[in-house]
Order: sequence, then structure tokens, then C-alpha cells
Amino acid sequence: MVESNSAVSLADLEKEFSRADRTTLYRTLKTFLEHGLVHQINDASGTAKYALCAENCTCSYPEDVHVHFYCSSCEQTYCFPHLGIPKYNLPENFIPSHGNFVITGRCPSCPT
Repeated sequence: MVESNSAVSLADLEKEFSRADRTTLYRTLKTFLEHGLVHQINDASGTAKYALCAENCTCSYPEDVHVHFYCSSCEQTYCFPHLGIPKYNLPENFIPSHGNFVITGRCPSCPT
């Protein structure tokens, strides 16, 4: 994940770690999530992807939620931690616990 410039899925990790079984990789990801080492991205691909958190990230909403970009051509998902999401005033009694902000389009690596 450190060497990847985009978020990775469980299937991506399985390809990289062919000797590890799917369950072990999944449990490791869940542990990383619980300890704030990675964050989960639900993009337009329908598959959860994971990316490393910034050093001081607490994965709290809305402070640590940032923009993600999903390329509909190459199906890569990119984090933009320097781009925070807008603050919303939700109606009374709506209490957010997390958020996901994904923009879909085409990345610079993909031809138009």
C-alpha cells in the first residue's frame, strides 16, 4: 500500500500476496481499519478499496474525511487528503458517524 499511488482492493492484495489466504488479508485490513492505519473507500466500482491514512489521522467525521477520485476508465481510486469535504448542516436528529466523498471521471493517465 505504501508503494501504490492509488487505493487497493482485497483482490489487489491477494494478487500481491499470493501465499496469504483471503481471510488473513481481510482480517489484517480490518485490524488496520480499527487502528486508524488505513481508511476504506466505497467508490463507483462496487468493491471496497483501502488506502493508508495520514500520520495524524483519526478517521473521524468530518475532520479526516477527504475527496477521492474514481477513474471510470482504469478503475483506479485516488485519495486527495489535502481536499477536505464541505461541511453540511444536516437536519435536526441526523447524527453522522462517517462520510464518503467520491468524484467519478477520467484520470490524467487515461486517454479521452
